[in-house]
Amino acid sequence: MSDRLNELAQPIGFPIEGWQRCPVPPRTAMDGRFCRLEPTDATLHADQLHSTYTSATDGKDWTYLPYGPFDSQPEFTQWIQSVSESEDPLFHTVVDTTTALAIGLASYLRIDPALGVIEVGHIHFSPLLQRKPAATEAMFLMMQRVFDELGYRRYEWKCDSLNAPSKRAAARLGFQHEGTFRQATMYKGRNRDTDWFSILDTEWPKLRSAYEQWLAPSNFDARGQQRSSLGSFT
Repeated sequence: MSDRLNELAQPIGFPIEGWQRCPVPPRTAMDGRFCRLEPTDATLHADQLHSTYTSATDGKDWTYLPYGPFDSQPEFTQWIQSVSESEDPLFHTVVDTTTALAIGLASYLRIDPALGVIEVGHIHFSPLLQRKPAATEAMFLMMQRVFDELGYRRYEWKCDSLNAPSKRAAARLGFQHEGTFRQATMYKGRNRDTDWFSILDTEWPKLRSAYEQWLAPSNFDARGQQRSSLGSFT
């Protein structure tokens, strides 16, 4: 309950003074130690992404996405071409800094510069990226751009309510669960209830510090295994 009242004794939200619309995310790379996020380019990334995605032993990573799996490489390449031309969602390819391989995708979407709200989605990590430090770093780099570079107020994560791995990932990455929108949409001929998560700009400084401590070289042993979990720093 707000403790601010208007002249009619009604509770109102806190004031936002001097607000200016945020910039849209630029089509530029984001560099980290484990990975680099590049604006998706079919010419550069389609073949490698198809190869790394098909290294999976089954199609379960496509279950909660509204597209795929694709029957052939040309079909996949055509899809990559279409999304690479989009401004919203704005797709990025995760590239391993050691191997230079394209190993995953993520995007900004529902971009609202006027209100300072933006969502992360279309996250699809190949087996070469799943449960690796680069996966966490990729999410950190996208958050860092949103809050530190572009000045957004709210960063959203939404997923099918039945997608337990996505919900666990959101919680681990520092997103706060806000609730469930029942029968929010349909895809692949089935219902989707959608769980909403968010990070606010006021929560970001503490979370940024946790990521920086987790990503520090001292937090990884000689085999590249974490010494402490991300949650231990929050």
